[in-house]
Amino acid sequence: MAARARTARPALAGMIREALEIVRAIRARDPAQPTFAEVVLCYAGLHAVLWHRLSHRLWRMGLRAPARCVSHLSRFLTGIEIHPGARIGRRLFIDHGMGVVIGETAEIGDDVLIYHGVTLGGLTTKPGKRHPTLEDGAIIGAGAQVLGPILIGRNARVGANAVCVDPVPEGVTVVGIPARPPGKTKGSQTAGYGIVPDAPDPVAEQIAALRVEIAVLRERNSLGA
Repeated sequence: MAARARTARPALAGMIREALEIVRAIRARDPAQPTFAEVVLCYAGLHAVLWHRLSHRLWRMGLRAPARCVSHLSRFLTGIEIHPGARIGRRLFIDHGMGVVIGETAEIGDDVLIYHGVTLGGLTTKPGKRHPTLEDGAIIGAGAQVLGPILIGRNARVGANAVCVDPVPEGVTVVGIPARPPGKTKGSQTAGYGIVPDAPDPVAEQIAALRVEIAVLRERNSLGA
């Protein structure tokens, strides 16, 4: 019994240190400038990461049913579903968080920012690597779907509601369905809640094409008359 207690103490101390590290990171990155108490008590993203540390530890020990139970409890309490097998780096900030789903073989680097409604999902039912890898500093906007065993490069951004099925190079922003790089951007607007400035509008492009076609048909009709 004493040996178990000695083993548990370093793990608990490590979790406390990580919690403090995440709290400091959230306070530094969140424009709402929350207090220390707000983050500790009210930020579901922090709670979900800490619950995941426990479930992932159980998963690696081969205790899969208890790991899934912890993950299920975390989803019930936070609205964020992280599979116990997912690998998560340091200082992950899940902002708001409701509806986030992170699959079993997903890998997330350090200082990643994920908004609510994001899915890091798979495109196949076959076993093996099925989910995305997010390198350090990546930002995934609200409602984005990042699917398949693709690599989202360091400091890359996936815009809100984008569907990303292809790799994204380091430092590149992608938006739309399917996700693709927009034109040159201005300023440092985040991709978290919308598309970046000067991004292509597929609906406007289709309307412009239809207008051109109508103009050509009218010209032909006038010449025929």
